[in-house]
Amino acid sequence: MSTSSTFDAPADGSTLYRALGAHPVDGGVRFSVWAPNAREVSVICDGNGWTAGRDYLDSSDSGVWHGVLPGAVCGMRYKYAIRTQDGQILEKADPFAFAAELRPATASIVWDLRHFRWTDDAWMERRRSTDWLRAPVSIYEVHPGSWKRPQDGREFFGWRELAPALTEYLQEVGYTHLQLLPITEHPFDGSWGYQTTGYFAPTSRFGSPDDFQFFVNYLHEHGLGVLIDWVPGHFPTDGFGLARFDGTALYEHEDPRQGYHPDWNTCIFNYGRREVSEFLMSSARFWCDVYHVDGIRVDAVASMLYLDYSRNSGQWIPNQYGGRENLEAIAFLRDMNTMLHAEFPGVLSIAEESTAWPGVSRPVYVGGLGFTMKWDMGWMNDTLRFMRRDPVHRHWHLNDLTFRAIYAFTENFVLPLSHDEVVHGKQSLLSQMPGDDWQKFANLRLLYAMQYMTPGKKLQFMGDEIGQWTEWNHEGEIDWVLRTFERHEGIRRLMCDLNRLYTHEPALHEGDVFSEGFQWIVGDDTCNTVVAWIRWPADRQKPVVVAANLTPTPRSCYHIGVPPAPLWREIFNSDATWYGGSGAGNQGAARTVAESCHGFDQSLSIHLPPLAVVAFRPDTAPKTSSETIS
Repeated sequence: MSTSSTFDAPADGSTLYRALGAHPVDGGVRFSVWAPNAREVSVICDGNGWTAGRDYLDSSDSGVWHGVLPGAVCGMRYKYAIRTQDGQILEKADPFAFAAELRPATASIVWDLRHFRWTDDAWMERRRSTDWLRAPVSIYEVHPGSWKRPQDGREFFGWRELAPALTEYLQEVGYTHLQLLPITEHPFDGSWGYQTTGYFAPTSRFGSPDDFQFFVNYLHEHGLGVLIDWVPGHFPTDGFGLARFDGTALYEHEDPRQGYHPDWNTCIFNYGRREVSEFLMSSARFWCDVYHVDGIRVDAVASMLYLDYSRNSGQWIPNQYGGRENLEAIAFLRDMNTMLHAEFPGVLSIAEESTAWPGVSRPVYVGGLGFTMKWDMGWMNDTLRFMRRDPVHRHWHLNDLTFRAIYAFTENFVLPLSHDEVVHGKQSLLSQMPGDDWQKFANLRLLYAMQYMTPGKKLQFMGDEIGQWTEWNHEGEIDWVLRTFERHEGIRRLMCDLNRLYTHEPALHEGDVFSEGFQWIVGDDTCNTVVAWIRWPADRQKPVVVAANLTPTPRSCYHIGVPPAPLWREIFNSDATWYGGSGAGNQGAARTVAESCHGFDQSLSIHLPPLAVVAFRPDTAPKTSSETIS
């Protein structure tokens, strides 16, 4: 059992939260804020009637204003009154605040983070010693405000209620990690947290900072990892926030060609300013240090890497070499990843990066950006485009599925079916599938099965696992009533089994990001619209053979070449009646025949159910009298 003592250590460039912000001391609270261009700074708070000029802070050569306010206590609301050079007074929330008021209020809150008693030592040791590239990583992405809603009139469940509920559900369905949409404080619910104003404060919507520490600790005690979305690419222009903090462009660039994001009406950080990059570095470190989170998913990395992102000619400024790369942002990302991996072994940093930028998930020392993993947006776009097609046309478009093999191991990829695919009129995944209701459900099972049988770590958004008909609405909750319908519950059963199969079959996770873990069997059968491949474990002992029928026409006596083994067990069939399928299959197993096929000396003659994936594992056990072998 341990307590957080991180604030007792001295501060440096990535631990500014130990020095800046509001820190309880004997007899009061010490305040420190960076505002180098201010004429004067004072604390306005509950204790002084929110009157500027009563409790001044002292300045320093570093531009940091500091001082102790006697009598101030934890739980007190406060802001900084910053007088600009032209005499205007700005009332600003603390950039390093550890807690904030519930929106629409915007004050910071004094909080002491030193006293939570952590009991997750076993998990933390397991995290440090795990090679996550070889381990199963199956992520359930959640917006905590709309996973479930209370029926007692409250807006949201709190962290202490969500902890056991989400833990039980994650364990039941078999996910290994929970990923939370941004839980950093934000003023507008409709931004889903992606317009952050509190880079060191968990949103007050779901409780106190102590409650979020309890949440993470609870999931760790039950063997589950916790990832959070983190947004260093931009910040909102709200008057109480970081924008023009001391009357000047302090955190952002002055020139809108560098400092303004036209897509989101937000400000862009000035990564080349040391104090700004250290602010962001400290935020990334803070969540791993103080809250024990197991990783950050960094939002919109492409917008950080390119100076001309979403801009036309003349709307951006080239770098010093005349190029479009944001050299300062690149340096920041490399420094951040180097720091995280050095100080928190086992922590994951995952990039949402949608371009072909090389080496996103390769080490900094070989020229990469240093992320642990990267979302494979190409796989997501190509696969969903293929799955939306009427099956009668799919044979013309097999390259949408097979093209990925060309680049699949150039990065450490996560295969995401995230919140972005079920919003803004895109409809739910189930509703995107073609055909009648039976085919829609079969296609959805086919999509999920291919995701889990394809190399790469897995991510699904909440509600996808029960086959929601409607797209995600952040003001509601998952349509849990659908679980009372057999077809929807069949989708959830499918996900339970896919997660357990993925977790317990080394062949399905050990080679997720390594080329030796994948081998094509069939990739060009446009006549039957069938694909098949092998997943190999690290020891090459028990591979899994996967075959997918991408049409509603069953394929009988379909031959595929396989590695040597007399008997292959059918370990998965997405057309099983248990999942809502037709129940067609291979009666549990298939025997090899001595007929060469697809470059192998042996082959299987198997039945491929309609719109389904089947998977086989070699089994050398003798046949019993009760077995029926197809």
